This record gives sequence, structure tokens and C-alpha cells, in this order.
Amino acid sequence: MFDFIIVGGGLAGVTFAHTLERYGRSFCLISDRSQAASLVAAGAYNPVVLKRFTPIWMATEQIHCLHDFYGGVEAKLGTQLLHPMAVLRRFASVEEQNNWFAASDKPVLSEYLSGELVGKVSPYVPAPFGFGQVLHTGRMDVKRYLSLSLQRWGSEGVYHPYRFQYEALSVGKGSVSYKGVEARHIVFCEGCGVSANPFFKALPMAPCKGELLTFCAPELSVEVILKGDGVIYPEGGDCYKIGATYNRDDLSDTITEAGREELIERLKKLITCGYTITAHEAGIRPTVIDRRPLVGHHPVYDNVWILNGLGTRGVLGAPYLAEVLYGAVFEGEAVAREMDIGRFAKRIL
Repeated sequence: MFDFIIVGGGLAGVTFAHTLERYGRSFCLISDRSQAASLVAAGAYNPVVLKRFTPIWMATEQIHCLHDFYGGVEAKLGTQLLHPMAVLRRFASVEEQNNWFAASDKPVLSEYLSGELVGKVSPYVPAPFGFGQVLHTGRMDVKRYLSLSLQRWGSEGVYHPYRFQYEALSVGKGSVSYKGVEARHIVFCEGCGVSANPFFKALPMAPCKGELLTFCAPELSVEVILKGDGVIYPEGGDCYKIGATYNRDDLSDTITEAGREELIERLKKLITCGYTITAHEAGIRPTVIDRRPLVGHHPVYDNVWILNGLGTRGVLGAPYLAEVLYGAVFEGEAVAREMDIGRFAKRIL
């Protein structure tokens, strides 16, 4: 009997599987990856909301977990996944400079915002007012993380790449059963696919579509994440991503000409060198109406769990949230109300 059946092969499911493995627990992971918005994520991690110069929710805890967790996974998989690099926020005016320096003096932000002005980073990135640098930032190779993890577990016989069928699940006291597979618990990490889940479909998701472009710009030659009207993420070599759009009306995972044009306009505002668009991708972010994650067990079935709602900061949040879920299941630790699905219990019942 497994400790867990995990449904979902995106950041949430794969990260929880690694967490279980880290503590010597067993699992079986099922996913056809149809809801893996993680596959088109840029993979950046950044502890600051740069529109408002405020730290993200639980920033210190998430940053601490990030390096410890992914470092362990890198050692296990024998590859580099994390790529620390600066995030530079381009200032549009002297007023923005002043607001940045005022924010960097606050105790809650001094650890994350550098108090030193950064000048030119490339002749092709106009910045008359310079940049502010965010600390403890970088990007993670999400596709590599997911593919290598699932490939390894597939070879071990604990990853099954097919669609989960809810009607085949039997939930009993102290165990669950699915097509002959027995486990003590099951956790749903389906992203926006939760809308079809009979246990949790009433949760107030507020999904948001995002589109990204990949482009090549040999002259650009920058190794930092650039934030202005849009964000440029280095991919290695001469390749970069520009993103991302936000669309709550069109929730298909298809790319659009409108999204492409919006991103090209942002790119033109950030750089002045030539470029070639090489890819256009779209995904649906699993965000929640109150912008907090969903962690906990069903109000009726205490062995049916959920880990969802990672939103736009999944790379940073996933290790911390997986640790919280592990503590709740195996150590009896309380889940903070801000992320506990108990806050929506009336909707589920």
C-alpha cells in the first residue's frame, strides 16, 4: 500500500512527490499532463511584488525552502535546475527611483531590495533612470525539472501517464483505492483541472490565461531578468522569453494573435536590438479568488487532500506548500487559515 496517490504532474504534484520521497514515504503519481500550466511557465522566482514594492506572502519561509528543496532535487537528479540571477526593475522616472529607495529602507524589504542604483546593463536596453535590483532571485528550468522527475518515476513504475477517472476512485476509512492501487491518502494537484473534480469543484478558482513568446536576440547579451512593461527572462545562449499576458476571459490554452501583438509591443519598449520570435505558448494559471493557495483535506473525507492555487509564483511557493501539506498529513500540524481550504468548507459541503 502506498502512502499517497498523487493526481497531477505539474509543479504542485511533482514537488509533493519529491517531498514524500525525501522523507521516505511512498507514492503513485497519475497525470496525463493536460492541465500542466507549469510547462509554459517562465520559471522565475522573486520575493517582491514590484508593482507595489511589497514582499510576497510568506516570502522568508518560501525563500528558505526553495534553495534547500531544489538543491536536494538537483543532487538526486544529477543536474542543475536553479539558475540564480538578478531581477532588475527599470525605473521610468526619478519618482520611481525615490519610491524604490524609500522601500529598500523598510525592515520588511531591506533583505530583498538593494539600496544601490544599477546603471546600464546593455546598449540595447534604454534605462535613463537606471534599475533597482531585487535580491534572492533567479529562474528554474521547470520543463527539465518536471520531465526528468517523471521520467525517473516512470522507469520505477510509480508514474502513470493517463487521465485520472474520478468514478474509479473508492474512498474508505483509512485508505483509498483506484483501479487496484491502494493508498492511505490521495492528493489532487490538478491546477485548473480541479473544476472537474467532484470533491473540490466548488472551490472558488479564478483562473487566468497567460501567453509567452520565446525570441532570439544575439546582440542583446544580458544575463539578468529585466522588468519594465513586461518581463524578459534569459533562457541561455541568445534565447529569451517575454511575458506574460493576463486574460481572465479567454480560458482556452490556445495562443492568440492579440497576445502575440501585446507581447511584441512590450518587447519593443524594453529593447532596441533586432530579434526573431521562435515560439509562442499559452497556459492557464491556477489562481484562487483570494490569491492564496489551497491546502488541506476535504471536510468529510480526511484522507482526500488538495494542493492547488499556486498561481503565478509556483516555483517559489511549491516547496514551502508541499512541506506544509506533509506536516499536516504526517505530523498533525495545523495549516494556516490563509491557505487552509477550511476557509471554503461551506462551498464544498
